[in-house]
Amino acid sequence: MRKIIHIDMDAFFAAVEQLDFPEYRQRPVIVGGPPDRRGVVAAASYEARQFGIHSAMPSSQAYRLCPHAIFTVPRFERYREVSRQLQHIFRQYTDLVEPLSLDEAYLDVTHVWDASGSATALAKKIQQDIFQQLQLTASAGVSYNKFLAKIASDINKPNGLYVITPEKAPAFIAALPIGKFFGIGKATEGKLHKLGIYTGADLKNWEKAELIASFGKLGAYCYELAHGIDDRPVVSNRVRKSIGKEITFEQDLSNLDAMRGILEELAHQVWSALQRRRCRARTLVIKIKYADFTQITRSRSFEQGLDNLNDTLLPISVILAELLASTDAATQPVRLLGVTATNLMTSDAHAREQLQLF
Repeated sequence: MRKIIHIDMDAFFAAVEQLDFPEYRQRPVIVGGPPDRRGVVAAASYEARQFGIHSAMPSSQAYRLCPHAIFTVPRFERYREVSRQLQHIFRQYTDLVEPLSLDEAYLDVTHVWDASGSATALAKKIQQDIFQQLQLTASAGVSYNKFLAKIASDINKPNGLYVITPEKAPAFIAALPIGKFFGIGKATEGKLHKLGIYTGADLKNWEKAELIASFGKLGAYCYELAHGIDDRPVVSNRVRKSIGKEITFEQDLSNLDAMRGILEELAHQVWSALQRRRCRARTLVIKIKYADFTQITRSRSFEQGLDNLNDTLLPISVILAELLASTDAATQPVRLLGVTATNLMTSDAHAREQLQLF
């Protein structure tokens, strides 16, 4: 049986700002766009969350809720720098590290025998290392699969630790509200409620075939989770075929202006990564996951690979807006947005291609 740790940094972007600027500490800090423009909250410190502020909220609304908050623009290079330090800490314990974003990762410590083989003791040591080396706090979840470890890491935030053992899992899942199941958004939650499914115990009473008939692949996924089954391994190495960035919102998003702003910011992050790797991309893809867990993509391809955001006749912001307009985002709440550059080639390959052409 696996031993999985999920580490989730506490209010990561805002915490880094409070670390670098002592005058921000113990004050409400909002990382995102300015409130007097079309801005969106990327992260909020726990002091700001007390006012009801959360990620993906329009900055203007956040300002109304807490006008004395400190608004600061994101410094992604700095966050990436801290994230690299974080990954270094993880790899002191195991090579099986699967980053999910800059501030969270799965660690498989099944075969790590430090701390008497206790995954809980390892999680505590990792939290201590993070605080001692980075002066930041993290929450940890420990269990025998990814699903439960991720849920566990959110239970005692901030700076918390929660363990779900195989013995505790059935009762824990049975009592878990259906909306807390990973992958179930507001729309799907509403559909499940109409069927009388409010908790994991209710879900477990349904046959797999019945759930598939009602929800398709999501039904099979829900059935397995209700029975504590999640066989996904921690994957530490993947072949790089594309470069993408995405964000999942704590609250479903319905504001199109906010979505456009988020897509533009994600595109800038993607192209920064392309430039660092000396790559060009022939295709730009946006990814949308609706509140009912339905996922779609829209793409635009270019004859010449793109080095930067100014390579096309139309600004990338316009292309992103057009791709977004071809979706149902105007009428369906959105829980995830992503931007991916794919069909990658190195700059050297592009140069050889140009020589052959001319």
